[in-house]
Amino acid sequence: MPPHPAPAGTDGPGRTFGVEEELLLVDAGTLEPVALSRGVVGDQDRPPEPSGHRISTELQQEQIEVAGPPVTGVADQLAVIRQGRTLVDAAARRAGARAVALASPVFPDRPHLVPRPRYRWLRERYGAVADEQLTCGLHVHVGISGPDEGVAVLDRIRGWLPVLLGLSANSPFWYGLDTGYGSYRYQTWTRWPTAGPDELLGTPGEYERRCEALLRAGAALDRGMLYFDARLSARYPTVEIRIADVCLEAEHTAALAALARALVETAAGQWRAGVPAPRTGVGQLRAWSWQASAAGLDGALVSPASGAPAPAADVVAELLEHVRPALEELGEQDFVTGVAADVLREGTGARRQREAWAARQDPHDVVRSAVEATHR
Repeated sequence: MPPHPAPAGTDGPGRTFGVEEELLLVDAGTLEPVALSRGVVGDQDRPPEPSGHRISTELQQEQIEVAGPPVTGVADQLAVIRQGRTLVDAAARRAGARAVALASPVFPDRPHLVPRPRYRWLRERYGAVADEQLTCGLHVHVGISGPDEGVAVLDRIRGWLPVLLGLSANSPFWYGLDTGYGSYRYQTWTRWPTAGPDELLGTPGEYERRCEALLRAGAALDRGMLYFDARLSARYPTVEIRIADVCLEAEHTAALAALARALVETAAGQWRAGVPAPRTGVGQLRAWSWQASAAGLDGALVSPASGAPAPAADVVAELLEHVRPALEELGEQDFVTGVAADVLREGTGARRQREAWAARQDPHDVVRSAVEATHR
């Protein structure tokens, strides 16, 4: 395969990246889920904040999304994430609520759909899948030069996405029950017919054919519902990596976003050098993601190098080594490796939720601890 030329404006330091976080809304007093997103945002989504953040409703009234402006460095990204959480929490407080970075519901309650035509269509089409869906993810947008580079990146990051899921695992509970998973959000999310890993694509034309086939089959209302673990954004010139749970702490989110950007940078470099994409099958990727969803970092992850389970710390080390040149060039190696070491030592959000639960088996303790971590 011949090498590809470097795309103008996107090679090396400076490739932009932006973060979207979905957060749960809980009552400021009881800490139980509260259907207040329209009270926080309004019936129509708010105009952008002066900082460039966008706050919007999501599928359920118990959740809210904050999207930060794109930046070029991890220090700026961390500041943007913290500011976004502060903005959305201040808006929630005015309505008597708090915004908390939990990726799944802890209390045994049921959510309330936002009454918009799009979401009513989802309920009619998907039934209980839509009714029960109350999950909060982390979406990272990374700038690309165009569809050719974007599809090349998608093909080359597929095997590493389950490792990002394991690092982010923050949803052990589901409506009052400990599920036994680190990321049960991923289990419920992949009930949507378009969610999960995608095929090896090769060209933008094949990506378009894949999208059109799913829409023609009635699996999605529109391109916004093509919920692949990573996709080309329908709105921005970005690759959108969507596999991760929302993380308890802002530093963890910033490090995951930096890892996602480094993965894109590394994949784009491989494409330009003519390195072929690994031919990993979708069935294999589903198994790898299931393992990451089940274990988080408290067990084994599947190594993309061997295709076999290995201690989570070893597989995280493989990922860090894979993207090390990109992180070093961007000046982000120390921050990202430091946060990864902290998460391996202290645990993901899933472990910390279970630790908060252990003393009294009280969901209030879990949510209280999570609110503190979200806004630390």
